[in-house]
Amino acid sequence: MAVSRHTDPDPFVPGWRSDLRALFAWRRVVTRMRAVLRSALTTFVVLTLTLWLMPGVASTDILDILGLVVLVAAVGAVLRPLLLLGITALGGWGAMLLGVVAQIAVMVIALELDPAEQISGFPTLVLAAVLAVVVAALLDWMADSGSDDTFVREARRLMRGVRRRAGRRAGGPLFSFRRPRPGTEPGLLMVQLDGVAEPVLHWAVRAGNLPTLGHWLRSGSHSVRRWHTGLPSTTPASQAGILHGASRQIPGFRWYEKETGKLMVSNRPRDAAIIEERLSDGNGLLRDGGVSISNAFSGDAVTNLLTVSHAALPGRSARGWAAFMASPYGFTRALVLGVAEVFTELHQARRQRRRNLQPRVSRSGAFLALRPASMLLRDVNVSLVAEQMARGVPAIYCDLVDYDEVAHHAGPARPESMRQLESLDAMLSVLERLTPEAARRYHLVVLSDHGQSQGATFRQRYGATLDEVVDGLAGADSAAGLRMPAEEEGKAEPENTPPPAVPLLVVSSGNLSMIYLTRFPHRLDRAAIDHAYPRLVDGLAAHPGVGIVVVQTGEGPVAYGSAGSHRLRDGVVTGIDPLLPYGPAACHDLLRHQSAAHVGDLVVISAFDPVTHEVAAFEELVGSHGGLGGWQTDAMLVHPSGWPIARDLDGPDAVHRQLVEWLVMLGLRKPDAGALGAGDPLRAGDLGPARSARLSPSREG
Repeated sequence: MAVSRHTDPDPFVPGWRSDLRALFAWRRVVTRMRAVLRSALTTFVVLTLTLWLMPGVASTDILDILGLVVLVAAVGAVLRPLLLLGITALGGWGAMLLGVVAQIAVMVIALELDPAEQISGFPTLVLAAVLAVVVAALLDWMADSGSDDTFVREARRLMRGVRRRAGRRAGGPLFSFRRPRPGTEPGLLMVQLDGVAEPVLHWAVRAGNLPTLGHWLRSGSHSVRRWHTGLPSTTPASQAGILHGASRQIPGFRWYEKETGKLMVSNRPRDAAIIEERLSDGNGLLRDGGVSISNAFSGDAVTNLLTVSHAALPGRSARGWAAFMASPYGFTRALVLGVAEVFTELHQARRQRRRNLQPRVSRSGAFLALRPASMLLRDVNVSLVAEQMARGVPAIYCDLVDYDEVAHHAGPARPESMRQLESLDAMLSVLERLTPEAARRYHLVVLSDHGQSQGATFRQRYGATLDEVVDGLAGADSAAGLRMPAEEEGKAEPENTPPPAVPLLVVSSGNLSMIYLTRFPHRLDRAAIDHAYPRLVDGLAAHPGVGIVVVQTGEGPVAYGSAGSHRLRDGVVTGIDPLLPYGPAACHDLLRHQSAAHVGDLVVISAFDPVTHEVAAFEELVGSHGGLGGWQTDAMLVHPSGWPIARDLDGPDAVHRQLVEWLVMLGLRKPDAGALGAGDPLRAGDLGPARSARLSPSREG
């Protein structure tokens, strides 16, 4: 994206003549007139439909409705700024609550002040106002044909307001009608498309379904690179690596810690806060003034918005949150369209059942709430990103989860999931259109944290969950399971430590499962496990739904299959290698996973079909990730083509190092001591030619 140069030393301090010229420029006047006319027409149609639908309302004169249109506009002009101030002051849940009632309040007051008294009685007024707001949101969406033009206009207005306030704080005039000029200093915006595998991205681009990303790649402004996530292929582990360079602190989406007897769930805010304390060393990806939006962890960001480990809604300082809640094109629009998403989901699920599409899982219950929630979260995230771009923060990392949530229940390549991916591509277009309003010249990097693999679940295929299989294998040995091997008795927990509820705990993440013998305070090797449960290891390895069982032995970790074993340290194979279907990286991935903190006594990977590339998730998800097999370990990284990139991006920690190098290259971060050593993919001497990439006039999204 080319950057224009300006001679004005301070773009926020124009003369009054320039202000007047900017205010009455014909293009701005035409734009404002079109916006006013459209708003008036929409309000007229909305009020006509509302009054027609309301019971007990007599036929109304067109002049009365036109008068009511003017009244609504006047009340909105007075109330909305006050409501915005209230929302900003409340922050958090208060902002969300006030945002819901803001649009309704404007309509209620206008109807109450209507001299024609077409509607009377407070309950009737509220009902009419709710109906009018819903109809208005639907009409605006249909008028834009589902485009994001109105949303972009509102976001631009927000960004200009933020920049003007910044200019006033810097000593500029109290009022300025001139549009703030684009910034020239570089910035880095990193957008994570959760769960999008690199093969899925390529497929969608070739099909022409992703016009924004497709244009970037076809024009040569950007390049796409596949990177290998390793094990576990989950969002928390990947973000621990990408944001903090510490992926080995997380062995799965959830895990058991024998030291404390606690089951950790990484998307639970209290647990995420504990995990981040272990991850953070003060040198995270976003340490130098960066912003974390909607992530699992902060990356040591100065500002955290909707970050799970910080467990709070945006506060009073997040004007983008308040503006989204107060705007008729923000929360109200997302809420109405979210309800439509529920009906869309019901229709799509029914169509799968009628066609007997396999594999499939139930798409009712909590998932019905996830569809509208993910849409709301996406729009909120873009509003928050727009505000931070207007503030000119050096680096932003934002996670968009729409595709991942739908793909879990519909399948990673099903039409419903691809539709969500197309909507995310549209959000990238929105961000691209907003960059001229930003206080910096932002470079866009798009990446994913993992992919997904499809398949019927373990329970669907074999009629029992993995927990039930484990219970069956351990049933005859339950008495033995309460005994400790002699070599473990000296390591027992103190007597005042309450025993776990179950001696065997199965913790699953997609088609990865970890089994803990909870009554033993340390991780056990195979001899100790066989002593407690003689049938467990061999029984699991022989099960048709299990591909790999990894256990520690005297010769290091060994992967067992139904007809052979593979020693992970020296590669010695006995019988048929159980790792063959999983590809050449499987041994390395499993060995690295064995060094992770709190890994299970047994690690189980489901069977994998090398022909269909299907896995059997231990959770009830038709699209899954967490283990090995298929596209779940094939993540993607889209970056400006002129930037240097490491030859091998193996694991999220390597992606972290790559992103840090780009921040250093752009001058947004000082090099860490020892960070450019011989073991790193990029050298300090390699940065010179790459610096010219930020000055290139070529389009960079």
